[in-house]
Amino acid sequence: MYIGRFVVVGPKVGAYRVSSRSFPNRKVTRRDDDTLTVVPTADAEETDNPYVSYNCARAAGEGAVVGNGSHVDPVAEKYDRGYPARDALVEALHAMDYEKDDYDTPRVAGVIEQDAGYVGIVRRDALLVREVDEPHLVATYEENEPRAFEFEPRTAVAAARTAYGLDYEHAVCAAGVHVGDGGSSFAVQNTSEE
Repeated sequence: MYIGRFVVVGPKVGAYRVSSRSFPNRKVTRRDDDTLTVVPTADAEETDNPYVSYNCARAAGEGAVVGNGSHVDPVAEKYDRGYPARDALVEALHAMDYEKDDYDTPRVAGVIEQDAGYVGIVRRDALLVREVDEPHLVATYEENEPRAFEFEPRTAVAAARTAYGLDYEHAVCAAGVHVGDGGSSFAVQNTSEE
């Protein structure tokens, strides 16, 4: 099944995966210790599509933010300024709305904290944000309402690898996040061999 780009969000651990039929030549890069960015690979065709490159994971506030587009930055900025995680998600998703592309692609996002997770989606017909105490998945297609999801990783590396390996079609790359006493840690999975 093809569900597009998705996040898995829970307390302590989360992940984001790019699944794409249209733009498969992308990878996640580490910009610095606190930010992961989706960018085209060297062999990608040039495009002026504004939805191809964006920050997909950022340390912020008491945790980390993950998501499928440029809304990750305003969620992180609001969360850093002291907004509760739920409010940061609601305000940024509401303000940026779904992607204005040919598919009205939803925006998905989450905030991972040590003791809680917050997951959200804005689609053409709804804005949903939930606090969760166990991992939840939400995707741009098919799985476009947050639902409980079995996700066992305990580290950022395991979260990235597990998300990349999930049995959904057209995996491109993934990012994993872990939030612990020492702050947020991040990991990248660009191919099944890495």
